Amino acid sequence: MKAGENRMSHPFDCITDFMFFETPVKPSNIILIPGSGQSGLMVRAAELYHQGLAPFILPSGGKSRNVPTTEWAFLREIGLSLGVPDGAILKEDQATNTFENAEYSWNVLQQKGIMPEKAILVCKNYHARRALLTYQIHFRHTLFYVSPIVDRTGITKQNWFLDDHRIHVVMKEMEKTGKYMRHYISRML
Repeated sequence: MKAGENRMSHPFDCITDFMFFETPVKPSNIILIPGSGQSGLMVRAAELYHQGLAPFILPSGGKSRNVPTTEWAFLREIGLSLGVPDGAILKEDQATNTFENAEYSWNVLQQKGIMPEKAILVCKNYHARRALLTYQIHFRHTLFYVSPIVDRTGITKQNWFLDDHRIHVVMKEMEKTGKYMRHYISRML
């Protein structure tokens, strides 16, 4: 191991580096959350909001088998319980997948006259790359900061390759990233 390295080198480190994407977070116009039944997403967004890093949070997500309401309503309730004012939580409650999360969130912001120059994307850590690339399709002129969480699966960049279930989850996410982008790359030029 070279000086300064904190993990063993594996032939699949490039997958780890690609999938588990994270950036420093700076003040932004909005905090975006792709829909999910993961409470930790709104916990992180509320922390960032209370630090004064953005004036609004936009959770996105419609009906889902993972929550009894919409993903938006689920996340909103958590935000309210954490002291985020109702007026700071914008609404998008129709999306059923990551692509729709991005598209419909863009539409909500356009309707409100919000043209974000900078946005913080709060997502699951192994979903970070697909979420970022998907949001960049619609938010073409927005600089993104990515602040991922470890979700209830406990999958991290240090352990995803240690058992078959975690490998399956991360590789399935990698496949979805390719499927999402294959359709849009030529249209983005």
